[in-house]
Amino acid sequence: MGYSDLIKEELEQARHVLEDFLQSDETIGAIEKAADVLVQSFQKKQTAYSCGNGGSACDAAHFAEELMGKFREDRDPYPAVAINDPSYLTCVSNDLGYERVFSRFLRAHGRSGDVLLAISTSGNSQNVINAAELAKQRNIKVIALTGNNGGALKEFADVEIRVPHNGYADRIQEIHIKVIHILILLVEEKMK
Repeated sequence: MGYSDLIKEELEQARHVLEDFLQSDETIGAIEKAADVLVQSFQKKQTAYSCGNGGSACDAAHFAEELMGKFREDRDPYPAVAINDPSYLTCVSNDLGYERVFSRFLRAHGRSGDVLLAISTSGNSQNVINAAELAKQRNIKVIALTGNNGGALKEFADVEIRVPHNGYADRIQEIHIKVIHILILLVEEKMK
């Protein structure tokens, strides 16, 4: 009748994915490099954009709201926008196709020196890849949060932070949100 074994199993899986993620010095270095990219952009009064689908869209929104609001310290807001307005997304999806929703927004708003946080657990979400490709063409730095083997998205990343997990996406998303929190913490520390 009880589900305690399932609960423990889920928490153990999450712990193992985090332990595997922590084993890579390259990954730790990538997180710091990504924070430096954000800081350099914010120091020049540039904007950080973020995008993703499903749970990754929620993570993209969380990233932007923590930068605009506050994370741990009361400080000036950093310019950040999650590409997730429902009326915009449905308009572009209906008129031009869902694969263009994020890149179209960047075409309108993105400027050289901005940053794009592109989130895809598979690394193969075409609309996220299209946004990253456009970003590279416009000299917008791309920080990619990926999983599995990085998918096609890794090819467009200035910095890739990959969760090397080939199972369910929720395990990857659990690490992605932790990385997002660490990035914001590092930005706050480095912008003091």
